[in-house]
Amino acid sequence: MPFTRSCALAGKNVRLRPVQVLKTLIVGGAGFIGSNAAARCLRRGDKVVILDNLSKRGAQENLEWLCSLGPLQHVLADVRDADAVEKFFADNQDAALVLHLAGQVAVTRSLANPREDFEANALGTLNVLEAMRRTSHDASLIFSSTNKVYGSMEDLSISEGHDRYSYGDLEFGIAEDRGLDFHSPYGCSKGAADQYVRDYCRIYGLKTVVFRQSCIYGPRQFGVEDQGWVAWFTIAAQLGRPITLYGDGKQVRDVLYIDDLLDAFDAAHDRIDDIAGRIYNIGGGCENTLSLRELLGFLEKRSGKKIAVIRDTWRSGDQKVYVSDIRRAYSELGWKPRTAFEDGLEKLYQWVETYKGDFA
Repeated sequence: MPFTRSCALAGKNVRLRPVQVLKTLIVGGAGFIGSNAAARCLRRGDKVVILDNLSKRGAQENLEWLCSLGPLQHVLADVRDADAVEKFFADNQDAALVLHLAGQVAVTRSLANPREDFEANALGTLNVLEAMRRTSHDASLIFSSTNKVYGSMEDLSISEGHDRYSYGDLEFGIAEDRGLDFHSPYGCSKGAADQYVRDYCRIYGLKTVVFRQSCIYGPRQFGVEDQGWVAWFTIAAQLGRPITLYGDGKQVRDVLYIDDLLDAFDAAHDRIDDIAGRIYNIGGGCENTLSLRELLGFLEKRSGKKIAVIRDTWRSGDQKVYVSDIRRAYSELGWKPRTAFEDGLEKLYQWVETYKGDFA
């Protein structure tokens, strides 16, 4: 049975919106993205209920932080527990928005334990969808998917520069009509969930949206080596720990600051009647691309210290380049990133500097 707790500590600088108060459910609400989403909702006066098993690094710290911001209800349960998930939704029929952010998030861990990965991502998502269907929920559901559903994309033309790779002939990056190619157990489990979320709109009429996200970064991200690489590099650099580069370090990703992702959540919810069933590639786009080597250069310049680097072989399924084509999101949601990666990296660096004692 899930355990429910309420946090009712009055927070400072909570701004109430001059509109109807909404209720948001966040599955995985104590994680990096979930805690930031919950904080935004609390600060604007919304009701927030999160479901989280608190198993990930930093989850307990994030929960305590959220409790300092305003009234928050936390249900201690696992997304793999179908009965607990159904009760969660049955008890919150008045919710307007559901953010499904829970799951297993590392390719390396999926290789070591594919069953755990499947149960957390594919089965966990099915539990959420079935709970919403069985309780006749009318809320918007936004699902956090991944660019890994496109696979390694070895057919693409890739150019190699001094410190980075780039697409040979894709000006704007990967669009949503790119064929799916689930590579690695993680890609399979998230890809299956991705398609289930889409199909539950078509078959059962749930108001779902899929976000295939690129590299999201920002405060409250307790990154580790195999997940959350921007945060992990920043944490390791400030703690004086060596950083392992798998491959040559020229791998490029489009990076998106957390506040910009939250803007996309809001934009999708506001337009849900028009976009239900749609899929969007959500990332920093071609204007916010960064290679591993370039991030190391930023951190060395910012800290004034040389970072120790360990070299290792390429990891399975690692894309040399992934950049999101975000034009559909701009056209249909009116959304685009507002935070240049230089500014976002500085905000992350300052947060780690303030809380680095928690990482030691």
